Amino acid sequence: MADTQPRQGEKIGEMRALAHPVRLRMLSLLTGTAMSAAEVARELDLTHANASYHLRVLADAGELVVDGEEKVRGGLAKRYRYPHEHEGRHVAPPTERNRDDEALHLRATFTELERRMTTSTPRTWMSDLEGWVDPEVWEQAREHMYAASRLLHDANRPPRSEGTVHVSFTAFAFAMQQPDQPPTPSREEPEHTEEPR
Repeated sequence: MADTQPRQGEKIGEMRALAHPVRLRMLSLLTGTAMSAAEVARELDLTHANASYHLRVLADAGELVVDGEEKVRGGLAKRYRYPHEHEGRHVAPPTERNRDDEALHLRATFTELERRMTTSTPRTWMSDLEGWVDPEVWEQAREHMYAASRLLHDANRPPRSEGTVHVSFTAFAFAMQQPDQPPTPSREEPEHTEEPR
């Protein structure tokens, strides 16, 4: 996916910052541990300059925090971390939502999901539903999804840690707007033709 470089002085919003598969991979990577740009570049097979650019975009949008510094060749290198413990991120009030940015974010997510699926094991589990359930059931399902997400994010460890399993977890769950009810069918009336005068 080609970079959309911001103009000088233009700040990228949260959703647009996330609208790149590489940046999504960085957030996953930096959930388990804080890493420098050089470490991220090695792990994701990027150039140092490319990794630094994407990390700055995420940090400027508030998606990453600086979690320490390390001395490197006489200078200092920042170590970045994704603050997954801050729940409720990326939930903007309806009046502030930018559908174009959301669409970019979704495309990036699906591109990244496609990459992950090429390495999935035969035990892949997927589920899909568009349906109608009681509000209590919906809230219960959401709580289970939040719990699974928190469990995995809190337990995420540095890449290739001994005894770990490489996994992917992507979830979308949302209440949909009620579609307009179809008009009630009325009794068929004979076609009206105007009488000649």
